[in-house]
Formats: sequence, structure tokens, C-alpha cells
Amino acid sequence: MKNKNDVISKSHEELLIPSTPCRAKTNVMFLKTHKTASSTVLNIMFRFAERYNLTVALPAGQLVHLGYPKTFLASFVEEFQVIGQNYNIMCNHLRFNPSEVQKVMAANTFYFSILRNPIPLLESSYVYYKDSVPAFRISKDVNEYLASPMKYYHPEDYKQNIYARNIMWFDFGYDNNAEDNKKYIQAVLKEIEQNFHLILIADYFDESMILLKHILCWDLDDVIYFKLNSRSQDTVQTLTLKSKERIKAWCSLDWKLYLHFNQSFWRRIEETIGFEKLEKEVNHLRMRQKELMETCLSDQEAVGKDHIKNKALLPFQSGATDILGYNLKQDLDNRTLRTCQKMVMPELQYTSYLYAVQHPHKKRKQLGLPLLWTSFQEKMQLPTPN
Repeated sequence: MKNKNDVISKSHEELLIPSTPCRAKTNVMFLKTHKTASSTVLNIMFRFAERYNLTVALPAGQLVHLGYPKTFLASFVEEFQVIGQNYNIMCNHLRFNPSEVQKVMAANTFYFSILRNPIPLLESSYVYYKDSVPAFRISKDVNEYLASPMKYYHPEDYKQNIYARNIMWFDFGYDNNAEDNKKYIQAVLKEIEQNFHLILIADYFDESMILLKHILCWDLDDVIYFKLNSRSQDTVQTLTLKSKERIKAWCSLDWKLYLHFNQSFWRRIEETIGFEKLEKEVNHLRMRQKELMETCLSDQEAVGKDHIKNKALLPFQSGATDILGYNLKQDLDNRTLRTCQKMVMPELQYTSYLYAVQHPHKKRKQLGLPLLWTSFQEKMQLPTPN
């Protein structure tokens, strides 16, 4: 039988020397969009930050996001006044504001984000934010909402309704109720291309991770992941064909954003990797992921919220969704356990944990998590705040 330690460390040794020598980029800003597999990317970013002992721009005080949905300000980052432009990684939710982000991140920072097809995105958003978004709350289901969105989407509630229309457009810092005007859309797309070095596509997540690995000169293990913040299939509402078409019109800004960057994504793959090599590397990534799942997980897959044994690893639950999590094997040695814990750690817990490591003298973030979580933090050898 393979030694578990070998499984955990094997890939680093294999892939430490890339075929063309390059240096891993360590100043990276990820614009975390909503309902786009971005929680999984955040976990990848946090693990990378820990591996290289990098400084993360974390939300100040008791915030769990970087001021979202307010437009980002540098003051939303913990200790910005002290640390200045010396952060390496930024990846918590924020509404993009380039001039303020540039105050926090170094001049040579690599900027990337991720988009998702607005059709499944809107359905996911509907179920997830059902209880908190007025336009969703007062409609019976997603198809009823899309049959006549203006019946439910009231302009005066626009701040609470951001998730109900063109949410990606909003996350990039633009007006999600703007008129669909060709000239305006072209100007925004051009600006996004100037601000971001890379836009990934959530619908092709594994391909996205391979492209990211190549462009950032990272190892395979740096982009290996367990899917986080996904929901159980029984909460998915089936969209009618009419509803799918209506989303393209109702969220036309997001639709055009997605079409544009979906094209540039595949162009970038062709230029950077080539399709043949991409297929091999995606297979390698999936094999490695399967290997780690066999090493770490007692169930070999994500489980529903009621089946998560360690409640400290329970993801935040929202709306009518059942957000899935993981159960770890019981007999893992300390080193393997640490790696596995980090891979399954939900976003709020990981943010809170990194905050305690990075800002040991600050009051811990109060997440209302069970006491188990405190003992879990102690196991991770956290400094005690004064």
C-alpha cells in the first residue's frame, strides 16, 4: 500500500521543475465573483499563500468580505495603514475598484477572475439568495420570476437585488442595471481586458486550473482542489427553454461578458498549452484529485449538511440550498491531516483562521461557529491573541 505521506508530497517533487524554467508568480489578485466556483478558487489561493508564507489582504475587523457590496476601498483591508502596498494575495469578495486595489497590491500583481454561463448562474443565485433578495423572495420559483422579472424586480430595491440581475457585471464594478448599448459594452469589455491578465471560465473549471497553473508557473498541487460551496442536486430548479432564453435578455450584460471572455479563454488555451497537452494535463489533475480524495475523505465525495460529522467544517448555509461539505478519515497522520483539512476548509473558516495567524493580536473573527472550531484552530498551532 502507498504511504499516505508519499501521496501528499509526490506531486511537488514530480512537478517542481517545470519543462520551461519560470518563477511562480506570488503577487496575485483574484476578483471573486458570485456563484462561479469562486469559493474553490479562494481555497486554492489561501493554500498557496500558506505554502509560500505570503501576506493575504484580509477583511478588516469582523468583516468577512472586503466591504462587499460597497465599492472597494483600501481601508477595508486589515492593517492596510501599517502594511501598505506589501500584500501578496487578495481574493475575498469585493466590488472591483482598480485605483483602490492598486493601493493595496504591488505594481507587478497578476490580476485574474472567473465567469460562468449566466443561465445556470441565475438559477443557482435564485436558490442560494431566495430568502435575502426581494425579487426572488416574492416570486414562487425561478421560472415564474423570469416570466416577468420587472413584476418582482423593483428599482428602489436595487441594492438588495444585485444578485437578481447581471451580478458578474456588478462584481466587476459596473452598473448592473445599465442599458444594453453596444458602444458601452465594448468600452467595458476593453477596460476589463486592460485591468485583468486572465479571465477563467467556471463551466470548464479543470481546464481553467491548468491554464492558471501554466500562466502563474505554479505546481499541479497548487491548483488541485476539492469542490467547495456546491449544493445538493435536489435543490436545483429546472429552467424551461423559455426561461433560458429570457436569462440571455434579462442578464444581457452578463451574457455578453461571458460570450466575449469564453472566446478569449479558448484562444488563450490554444496559444499557451495547445488542446492535446491540455487534455493530458486535465487527466493528470483528475487522477491526482482522485488520489487525494482517497487519502483524505471517508466518503470519497461531498456530503449533505446533515451528514457532516465535524460541525466546525460545516459550510455557510443559505436560502433553500443544502451546501455540501466533507468528512475526513480518522486515522490520518498530522502532516496529511493538515493538508486534508485545508483542502476541505470552508471559506469563512479559512478566512477566520488566516486572520488569526496573520493578525494574532487582533480579536478573532466571530463566526458563530461551534467550539469544535476553536479546538481545531488550536490544533493548527495558532498564536493566542492578547
